[in-house]
Amino acid sequence: MTSTTHVHAEIETQPDCWRQAAQLASSSVAQLPRPGERVAVVGCGTSWFMAEAYATLREHRGQGETDAFAASEYPADRRYDRIVAITRSGTTSEVLDLLRDATPHTPTVALTADPATPVADLAGELVVLDFADEKSVVQTRFATSVIALLRTHIGDEIDTARAQTEQILNSPADDALTGYRQFVYLGQGWTVGLAHEAALKMREAALAWAESYPAMDYRHGPISLADPDGVVWFVGGAAPSGLIDEVRATGAHVVADQLDPLADLVRAQRLAVAAGLTKGLDPDRPRNLNRSVVLEASRR
Repeated sequence: MTSTTHVHAEIETQPDCWRQAAQLASSSVAQLPRPGERVAVVGCGTSWFMAEAYATLREHRGQGETDAFAASEYPADRRYDRIVAITRSGTTSEVLDLLRDATPHTPTVALTADPATPVADLAGELVVLDFADEKSVVQTRFATSVIALLRTHIGDEIDTARAQTEQILNSPADDALTGYRQFVYLGQGWTVGLAHEAALKMREAALAWAESYPAMDYRHGPISLADPDGVVWFVGGAAPSGLIDEVRATGAHVVADQLDPLADLVRAQRLAVAAGLTKGLDPDRPRNLNRSVVLEASRR
């Protein structure tokens, strides 16, 4: 991949960022959720999707009840042992409002790329991934580094994801997929959040028609839109029995390679950037978007 934009470079540095994130996990044990705690994980946009992925993964690993919310939808009257806020910029209004209003006795920790921002004054603890900060508006390495850190913290290994991603980045991108009209990303369990993120990348960087669903729910209506002009991508390659054959019968192009889901998300990032460049777009500066959503008090 030729480094012609900030996001190109940020995608390519992800394996090294994940190595640093894994190291950071070992020194952040006191700040991160402990086994058995009831945890809420919040964020906006990409950070919300990472919250969804982590929440499902943490529960599946037997670490404790974990819920994910878009920060604006956090149920303030519900009690948790810890709140984890994910915010690359440290300035997102909804996240700051949530931390400002959090019950005083509830421990809060923010995962951020920039500690010199308002989140430092509102979160009880900070875990700083400054090595994964980005110049592009489109999030790539910060989001995946957060997942690498949190996966390591709950005992997952990320060496496989790193090795597969290095191989992906050293291979030509499959630009042939950029010519399709519709992109659908499907996940199961913790990869549902990654599927939502993959679709968001396609919408942001390429202004493309992109959707995402839990794989089982795709049968319940959305599959009616599948046709030879579409790609249906099973993140990580896992699929309910028979669904891949059903999708192929529609004529849609199926992507279902057995990869670590984090590595597969990197492939989706590359495709989104390539599709945007094919349209003459600047994937660093998507239309109508800024690095952080900062709202005036009257608009919240």
